Amino acid sequence: MNWLNGKRQTTNAFLLYSCAPWKVATGIAVSISLVTATSAWSQPVPGSLDAHWNEGASDCKATPQAPLQVHAYEPQTFILRQSPCASFEANFLYLLIGSDKALLIDTGAIADPKEMPLAKTILELLPDKDHKKLPLLVAHTHRHLDHRAGDPQFASLPSVQIVPIDLEGVRAFYGFTDWPNGIAHLDLGGRTVDVIPTPGHNATHVAFYDNRTAILFSGDFLMPGRLLIDDAAAYRESALRVADFLKTRPLTHILGGHVELNAAGHPYRFGSHYHPNEHRLELAREDLAALPAAFESFNGFYARHPNYILTNPIRNLIALAIIAVAVLIFIVWGVRRLLRRRRRQHG
Repeated sequence: MNWLNGKRQTTNAFLLYSCAPWKVATGIAVSISLVTATSAWSQPVPGSLDAHWNEGASDCKATPQAPLQVHAYEPQTFILRQSPCASFEANFLYLLIGSDKALLIDTGAIADPKEMPLAKTILELLPDKDHKKLPLLVAHTHRHLDHRAGDPQFASLPSVQIVPIDLEGVRAFYGFTDWPNGIAHLDLGGRTVDVIPTPGHNATHVAFYDNRTAILFSGDFLMPGRLLIDDAAAYRESALRVADFLKTRPLTHILGGHVELNAAGHPYRFGSHYHPNEHRLELAREDLAALPAAFESFNGFYARHPNYILTNPIRNLIALAIIAVAVLIFIVWGVRRLLRRRRRQHG
């Protein structure tokens, strides 16, 4: 079976790789603009985001919550939201179903199937083919634990393959030969999903563009929340890369891995299990278009924008540590000065 299908622009040839239990054919588009300029894009399959996402509770023990919410965007595309009461991360996961295979994007923040019956739910959503469940590929937007903690639930299931989480594993699986350049293609059978390198939040980060629905599944790269920056230069280049890829393609929605802002654009307290009046999940092309300029004016620490916040947690911690040390030095200096005055007064 071919998980990945695409073409190298300069040679129009296919690169074939072997990846048990399926054969993998991978193509990296070297010159995306030449492809997009001549391609005729079909109209996206419409879907609905008319859902009230589980907002958790101020007292989760007093207000029991279902651990997992499932919403059918359209019959072959499912959005799953892990309850904020189950984990403050409150991850959004995505299941895309083709005629031959299915793709699960991220497995969330909770490993225990009793607390979070993710694999059981996914298997129930998968259709049968040839009297057995459709083969499933479990992929990740990036390697952070809250996006892959549920992987063990799938490890022993038949006809399931899990993409490696380390950078070399990601590059090898998708066939990237010039990371972070190029685009890989997942063929699900009548449904192609493009894989776009988007490092900056994490070195392994990728985004997924679904040609069926014209949705960009952006993980933590772009979402209504805190965009945590590991490498600002790489992040900006990723934003430019994605914008260029989508320049001539339809884009219905950008769906990220979390919602961390309320409708007014203010962040919830870190670790909060309650998200009242939550910001909408979906972002738009305008939010992506504004991202490179946001990085150009970023002060390196913190900047608020209408639908997301840029922040560098490491730099912020260092700055706080420096301020704390400075305050401590000032206090010590003040105490010593006060003691000296008292000695002089009593001398």
